[in-house]
Amino acid sequence: MASNNSLIDDHLAVNKVSNQVIIVQIFISMFICINLFQITTFFMKDVFYTTMRYILFAVTLMSDSLFLFVTDVLLILSFLNFTIQMWLCVIIYIVLSVYTFVTPVTLTAMTLERYVAICMPLHHPELCSTQRALHVTLIIHSLSSVPCIVILSIFFASANHSFYTQRRICAVEIFIFHSWQGHLRAAISQLYFLIMSITIVFSYVQIMKVAKAASGENKKLMWKGLSTVVLHGFQLLLCLIQLWSSFIEAAVLQIDFKLYVNVRYFNYITFILAPRCLSPLIYGLRDEMFAHALKYYAFCALYKKHPAA
Repeated sequence: MASNNSLIDDHLAVNKVSNQVIIVQIFISMFICINLFQITTFFMKDVFYTTMRYILFAVTLMSDSLFLFVTDVLLILSFLNFTIQMWLCVIIYIVLSVYTFVTPVTLTAMTLERYVAICMPLHHPELCSTQRALHVTLIIHSLSSVPCIVILSIFFASANHSFYTQRRICAVEIFIFHSWQGHLRAAISQLYFLIMSITIVFSYVQIMKVAKAASGENKKLMWKGLSTVVLHGFQLLLCLIQLWSSFIEAAVLQIDFKLYVNVRYFNYITFILAPRCLSPLIYGLRDEMFAHALKYYAFCALYKKHPAA
């Protein structure tokens, strides 16, 4: 009887995980399609790819799309208990590690762009030119690569050559050989968290000061910029909590495996999927010019005139 109950519990657990994976597939497919459509719209008008805030927006869309796709592939492989060779897992880890940080660092850069636009309007054309936007994009990817370089440098120094030919289920945890590596990873994540949080709070305070002092149409524009910073702050907070998720999951794993599976699924939905689905809403739909272009290209058969630049 106990054996039958155990089989029923296992069957229900498998069905629950299957449903969770299916739900994730629906959400990821939907948002990747939305992101690709917005990326296409970005390249359709020169005003978008010659303006810093839209360039940074496109960086987040491409980063989020790649990140969601790769994490989804890993989720499916993990669900199927499919093993891959370690050299391939290293490549996947590099992509995920870098693009885990690209989105929050880009959001921080977008917040600074709003700060310059509102608090230093005379310097905005110079500081936020197209050429500067390309430089900022390179800086974003360079900063995002630092944690990956540190972790992989230690990993390459510790792993045997035979390790790369082994087949395993690909997960971040297999790159951590020693407990101090986990502590180092946590320290780097917290340092990034601290710097980006300070930047967001500083920008918010400065924009609020200018918004209170402004009047009329300028005041409306200032408060709109302030609301964008707040949304960036919320999105960034979710992204940064993701950096702590692995440590929470490791602690829960020591307590109960089923609870670990549920916590990991919740973290994936809340701190990985959700913040990367907010980018199209914050800029794609709230920005009047971009939203107008989206409507035009979505219903081009119903429009006779090209949207105004």
